[in-house]
Amino acid sequence: MKRNTWQREAVRAALDKAEGFVSAQGLHSTLHATGSPIGLATVYRALADLAAEGAADSLQSPEGESLYRACSTNDHHHHLICRNCGVTVEIEADAVEIWARNVAAEHGFSQAAHVVDVFGLCAACAPVAP
Repeated sequence: MKRNTWQREAVRAALDKAEGFVSAQGLHSTLHATGSPIGLATVYRALADLAAEGAADSLQSPEGESLYRACSTNDHHHHLICRNCGVTVEIEADAVEIWARNVAAEHGFSQAAHVVDVFGLCAACAPVAP
């Protein structure tokens, strides 16, 4: 566990206040708008550390950008994420868990880990069908 510095606490607090997933650049901009002198590289490091500890969720957007949000649980979970507004729902995916274990075992792997994030349009953003 890394030691808590004022920079790390500032990143954690800003992430706690953020709505949904946010990029390191977005969080850095938010911090600077409040007068924080924290550097972008420090924000990246702090977010990576928080994600590694399980204090933040991390995922890649469809464009490949790393996005983060404060994690509401330390348990393994998956997300449904709206591509338009960013609303995120934590979901259980028992079928995915079983599939991942089986595929790993079939190929002689153990201690397999996986990340599954499903991107789509939430009900509010989905086009209304005629």
